[in-house]
Amino acid sequence: MTTARIAGLREKLGHLGADAILVTNAVNRRYISGFTGSSGVLLISQSDSWLLTDFRYMTQAPQQAVDFTVVEHAPKWIETVKELAVSAGVKKLAFEQDTVVFSEYAAWREELDGAIELVPVSGVIEALRMYKDESELAIMRDACRLADETFEYMLSFIKPGLRESDVALEMETFMRRKGATSTSFDTIVASGERSALPHGVASDRVIGLNEFVKLDFGAYYNGYCSDITRTVVVGKPTDRHREIYDIVLEAQLATLAGIKPGMTGKEADAIARDIITRYGYGDKFGHGTGHGLGMEIHEAPRVSKAGTTVLEPGMTVTVEPGIYLPGFGGVRIEDDIVITADGISLLTSSPKTLFILE
Repeated sequence: MTTARIAGLREKLGHLGADAILVTNAVNRRYISGFTGSSGVLLISQSDSWLLTDFRYMTQAPQQAVDFTVVEHAPKWIETVKELAVSAGVKKLAFEQDTVVFSEYAAWREELDGAIELVPVSGVIEALRMYKDESELAIMRDACRLADETFEYMLSFIKPGLRESDVALEMETFMRRKGATSTSFDTIVASGERSALPHGVASDRVIGLNEFVKLDFGAYYNGYCSDITRTVVVGKPTDRHREIYDIVLEAQLATLAGIKPGMTGKEADAIARDIITRYGYGDKFGHGTGHGLGMEIHEAPRVSKAGTTVLEPGMTVTVEPGIYLPGFGGVRIEDDIVITADGISLLTSSPKTLFILE
């Protein structure tokens, strides 16, 4: 698995104008090497692959990063990078500019002292991560199954009088009991007028009668995230509740039916956006229809008005249109999917009928 990822990265090196790449982003480090420790950097050239870490991980690292030569670095790890790079004849060293602050860059330049030129690059490994292999998809299916089981359980738990924070705690505890490492992000439980907040994380608000409860959550499992949203009504829904729920559901189902390889993220976003706009709620849908998903909760590609990336088989994205009415409430319905050769495959499977919880 990591051998293929190293090969893919080396293929990109030739287009970067660099002899080697320094990987300091923790998620990218794990993706390329398999190493799960909290500290370490990768140095990869066309012929060598090193993992530099400290004393704490000198037993763990060789067991996980089997395709790397593991080196215990000096107190200042950039000194060891310089030593290895010079010995390998590296003249130009690419680095991940999006996760490096200027003070680090300045310190690296000083240490390298002109012997090696630093070449800033962006999104190189992230571009590889957009395409999930079968081993990744198997883990993501498990993470999504955990989310689906959580929603099914919560249907019997949610009731008037509970605080949003009570619901969030129960969800998170359930996922952990079922095997999740943690949650994918801060759990969103937003009830009543707070459901109009797209990212209304759980508060101490008490759930009342005849109102929406929006649940947006995910299980972080074996290094990968799931992300699902369902909206229910506690008590009796009004005609307005039903109206906006049905519009969002129509938009979401149409997008799931229409999204396909060869389409840009912008084109996929337009499927949901055009439907919601046609009903007069276009200005109440202010976020993108979806985003990439994997080792991080938000990855490339974007499924939004700014989504220029062409969707291709192996990409995993969310589909999550919504309508948010300040002072009343909001609805979002979200599933995780993988793009296939002829359409999509759903990773989440929770039902989307409007559940009415008495």
